[in-house]
Formats: sequence, structure tokens, C-alpha cells
Amino acid sequence: MRIVMEEDGTLAETQVLIRCRKATPQVMRLVAALRAFEQKLTGEREGQTYLLEAAQVLYIESVDKRTFLYTRDGVFETPLRLYELEERLASWDFVRAAKSMIVNFSRVQSICPDLGGRLRLTMETGEVVGVSRQYAPAIRAKLGLGKS
Repeated sequence: MRIVMEEDGTLAETQVLIRCRKATPQVMRLVAALRAFEQKLTGEREGQTYLLEAAQVLYIESVDKRTFLYTRDGVFETPLRLYELEERLASWDFVRAAKSMIVNFSRVQSICPDLGGRLRLTMETGEVVGVSRQYAPAIRAKLGLGKS
């Protein structure tokens, strides 16, 4: 792969052009990663609304019919429901970890088996989140692992 970058002060916004012989899965992952920078979510904290990039979000959790976005900078409440966020982030590296949680898989630092077929994910911040037995097989499959 050859990477070429040109600076052009006349451009109003950054443009990324990908030229490839064939749209392979690797190329499509590259496109999805680039799009992740454009995906914005809104979160509210202390009466202010913030615009967050999807890549900033470590995980999303629904508690008592309220949905929260967890980032390095703190916790933000979002008006969107968990299923809406799951649909919106489907083409990015977010995976369902439990009935009430979606995890940004690219922000996972380590994975550890837990009792009863569950998993524990350690996020890059050191925070540990649990994966329910129901969703553990999908995460194992994503890693290319058999049942542990």
C-alpha cells in the first residue's frame, strides 16, 4: 500500500481519496475507520450539550430507560435509545456486550474469561465491563476464538 498526502490551502474540508484495484475487506475496514471520525453523537452533561465523535466513546449503557455515553472525559447522557445507537454505529467497531450495553471494541485493552461463560473486558482507561453469556460467543467469534 502506498500512502500519499498533499496539503492544499484552498480546500474547504479534508478530502480522502482511496484508489484500489478491488474493494477488499481490508479496504472496506479502512473506509469504515475513516467514517468513524465523521460519526458524531450528542451527549448532555451539567446542562450543556456536547458533540462527541463516536471514536471517543468507550461504551454505551442504558440504565433506568436512560442512555449514557462513557468517554475518557466523563459520562454524557444521550436522548437516543440503545437500539438506535446500535443501528447508527453498526458499521463501526461497536459490539453488543449485554442487553443494556454496547462496547467500542477498538477501545478494549484486554479480554478475560469470567464465570459462567461470561467475559470481562478491560477498557483502555482501566475500567472493567462485563459481557453477558448471551453475547460472549459473538465477541469470541470476532476474535477468531472458539469457546473458552
